[in-house]
Amino acid sequence: MDQKSQILSLRDVASQINSGGDLTAVLRDLIIAACRHAHWALGSIMAIDAAHGYAHVVVRHDPTLIQRQLPDKWELATSPSLIALQRNEPVYIRDARESEEFPGYRREAFERDYRTVLVMPMNCADSEGRPMVLSVIARQITEVSEDDLAFLGMIVHLGAIAVERQHRLEAEKRSSDRLQKALQAHTSLLEHVLTDGSVASLSSMIGALLPNPLVVIDFTTNQVIPGHSPNLGQFEDAAWQEAAATSLRRPLMRAARDAIDRGSSETANLFLDDGTRRFTISARIEPLNVDAQLVGALIIFPSSREFGDLDLLMLDSAKYALNVQMMRSFIRFRFETRTQTELFFEVVEQRWRNAGDLLQRAQRLGLNFATAQQMIVVDFPDRTKNLGGISIDVEHSVARILQQATIPANVIATDGGLVCLVPFDASKRQEKLNKVMRRVAEDLGRSFEEEPVVVASNRCNGLADYPAAWERCSRTIRIGRSFGRTGALSGQDFGPLPLLVAASDAGDIRGFVHDSVGAIAEHDRDNGTPYLETLSTYLQEGCRSQACADTMGLHVTTLRYRLSRIQELFGIDVETPEKRFAVELALRLHAVIANRSPAEN
Repeated sequence: MDQKSQILSLRDVASQINSGGDLTAVLRDLIIAACRHAHWALGSIMAIDAAHGYAHVVVRHDPTLIQRQLPDKWELATSPSLIALQRNEPVYIRDARESEEFPGYRREAFERDYRTVLVMPMNCADSEGRPMVLSVIARQITEVSEDDLAFLGMIVHLGAIAVERQHRLEAEKRSSDRLQKALQAHTSLLEHVLTDGSVASLSSMIGALLPNPLVVIDFTTNQVIPGHSPNLGQFEDAAWQEAAATSLRRPLMRAARDAIDRGSSETANLFLDDGTRRFTISARIEPLNVDAQLVGALIIFPSSREFGDLDLLMLDSAKYALNVQMMRSFIRFRFETRTQTELFFEVVEQRWRNAGDLLQRAQRLGLNFATAQQMIVVDFPDRTKNLGGISIDVEHSVARILQQATIPANVIATDGGLVCLVPFDASKRQEKLNKVMRRVAEDLGRSFEEEPVVVASNRCNGLADYPAAWERCSRTIRIGRSFGRTGALSGQDFGPLPLLVAASDAGDIRGFVHDSVGAIAEHDRDNGTPYLETLSTYLQEGCRSQACADTMGLHVTTLRYRLSRIQELFGIDVETPEKRFAVELALRLHAVIANRSPAEN
């Protein structure tokens, strides 16, 4: 073939293989053009699956009229295709019938009546990313010159360009389809929200749109809504959904809350334990916020496919839809809570003027201050108080505990805590109430990782009883915090002296203590002396020298020397009952004040 004919042939080849169609059509046109213009009888294009050891026939050109079953894959061990790819150069088999290197071709050469085979690498891949080779066959023994190889190589190169163009077109089509799907998904999610659908059904829609297993946390309704299992080796879908809604509910909700601490979306390791299985899995946690308050979270587990730009667009749509859906419940919750809270503090701070008007307003909000009630006051740990919006799911948790105990209650959110108004029942209510208080403390302690302080008030018969009851509860909480106590507490847990300190004027108490034993405490602190301890033990032992010396592990002479120094330096006299009582009271009050936090002092 002369040069002009070759150029015209290449033009025809380019027109033929670029005439359009899908990737299979492009490859079919390519092998037909290669056989026709380079004068080969048969041909095929194969994709090489090196991982599994096979060459797969993608398209085949066989113009014979004999219909027969031909193999669609070859073992690479008997095929020259892998050699052509590894060397990136053609493999020429002059006479396949005499070739011992490729027995598969030798056997088929007799069956299909051919002699010469030429295999050329294509430098492109099929739709599954497998590299391809082009194979052409002649019926007669054919000599292949350098010009023949160059001409066929140019045809293959034009085909590779067409294949890459087809890959780009298909990628653009997939991207366009996914973009259209994302826009349709965004529209359907908003339509669902506008028709006032549920968070559970919205979560199901989102799970079908995103490629990853998901869990939706809704603090406004205290729900955990799982999708597909993130670890099929540990859980089937049904088992995962059951565990996520029950035994794994708390760890998942705690992980969602911790997202607030991080302040941004990032991958974290979740340590999950359902009682029988423990495992660690990474997840991306997307907080869902309304007015900078956490109302929920979207937990996204990894999948085999990484998030792309369109997946991120879908994720933004999902978060927006969930935010809007949860915002309704949150606004309703916040309005009811704020209104109830404002009215409650009108009562305990005695800011109301007309009792009848206040009782009517309370009744409209479902509160009743006209019947005998008790307050259960829950004071959150300091760390929890610093996390905004945490009371949304806590309110549901406490209400559920009271409901399970068959105690009707109104749960009111306060700044850093909750107040539960429950009916007063003098018969068996106190024992039952104490159990409920302990359960509330333990339940919230698992969520907060530190138990809150939970106290109960005395009986409140009417509006006038609430201010004093509120003050007593607040005082008990302050005393508990000052002594590092948490959980369910009562005034009887501390004895009379802490109550005396809390109830009395703090300045007068400190003045009395300082005037009585303050100088001794300062001397011990500055000089490392044990005078305060010695005096306290001496009084505890009834001013008996030998008993005090034995308790402190001292010789009685050493004790007497210390007591004489105390009287000499500080003028302490405990010989009369009145003076002894005053010093002992000052020592006990000093111990109480020393145990209190700086904020309480």
